[in-house]
Amino acid sequence: MQIPRLIIERILLSILTLLIVSLIIFFMLEILPGDVATRILGRDATPESLAVLRERLHLDAPALLRYGAWLGNLLTGHLGNSLVSDRPIVVILGPRILNTVLLSVYAFIIYIPLTAIPAMIQAVRRDRALDHGLSVLTLVLLSMPDFLLGTVLLIAFVIVVPLLPAMSVVDATSGAGEYLRAMRLPAITLAIVMAVYAVRMLRDNLIEVLDSDYVRMAELKGLSPARVLVRHALPNALVPTLNVTALNLAYLVGGVVVVEKIFGYPGFGSLLVDALQLRDLPVIEATIMIAASVYIVANLLADIGAILLNPRLRQG
Repeated sequence: MQIPRLIIERILLSILTLLIVSLIIFFMLEILPGDVATRILGRDATPESLAVLRERLHLDAPALLRYGAWLGNLLTGHLGNSLVSDRPIVVILGPRILNTVLLSVYAFIIYIPLTAIPAMIQAVRRDRALDHGLSVLTLVLLSMPDFLLGTVLLIAFVIVVPLLPAMSVVDATSGAGEYLRAMRLPAITLAIVMAVYAVRMLRDNLIEVLDSDYVRMAELKGLSPARVLVRHALPNALVPTLNVTALNLAYLVGGVVVVEKIFGYPGFGSLLVDALQLRDLPVIEATIMIAASVYIVANLLADIGAILLNPRLRQG
């Protein structure tokens, strides 16, 4: 019963963390200068018009009551309307979230072999020329910020070798081929940014596991090196890397702002930037809560995965 208890503890802790995040988001936006009514009507609004709008938006209620109403609406999926366009936030978020999810899936598919293959090569060829060369390349990419890497890829594949479009513009009328072509450069950029963090950790974990007694025993039984590496060493080396992968999954949703802006991709991150520029508070609150939820859920899944993959816990 140890595994179910640990999983339940992680779930309850994640719910508590999400509740604390919602409190911080709501009250940080509450302490900003001015209120929503002033931002909507402008500085020249009359006190009467401000009072009417505040009453309509329930801004005259105490902050705790408004927080409770906002949290209840979030839990039931009622995110409200945008202050700028007066459109339902769900309608605004839907296409943007879909675009970011598609980009994230594409990037994660590239990320898996981009992490596993170099790490396995380095672990098998450790302290040799190939290992050192890949380590140097990883360090160089690790030191490059997102915007610089994206710019380098733009120059390489748009100007030097014109294979891909400079702007990743898609809309509801775009087909699957257009989406794949538009997402290719952003996805490669995201995959590289994520992989450079995970490759080094997975390499070190693989080297440690390959030197363990049970791997030596598998080799003495006559199993092929490839089978030992893939079936015995890799699953155990992946456990410490799950937390990095969870952070990468959260980064895909909440940290793609720079990449989406560089390539002009209409995703979730660029929507958050636009909402911040326009000070559209309901959209800001909704987008940050969604990003925080994904971040917390990703870490929860990583913790559960680590618990389930831990042999000592599986054996009770």
